[in-house]
Amino acid sequence: GLARKQRAADAGAIEAVVAALQAHPEVEAVQKQGCAALGNVCCGIDAAGLARKQRAADAGAIEAVVAALQAHPEVEAVQKQGCAALGNVCCGIDAAGLARKQR
Repeated sequence: GLARKQRAADAGAIEAVVAALQAHPEVEAVQKQGCAALGNVCCGIDAAGLARKQRAADAGAIEAVVAALQAHPEVEAVQKQGCAALGNVCCGIDAAGLARKQR
């Protein structure tokens, strides 16, 4: 639930996942699972969810997910999880959400 997503974020999961994506760009499984994790943790439209989305963007998640999509264009699972992660991280109609969409 939302409490687990927040616990993960509070423990540094967002930054750890972005670091893993950046450290292992050639490993399909890391890219797939990393994108899935970001998509999951960044889900939510309440204030805490919006804060997690911004935290992910600030940590470089948007760029890391785009790099995964570009590095593995033929891997369906990476494409699926990457698109879902981008959708979740970039979602939001507040000013920060609109800015994330422009990145």
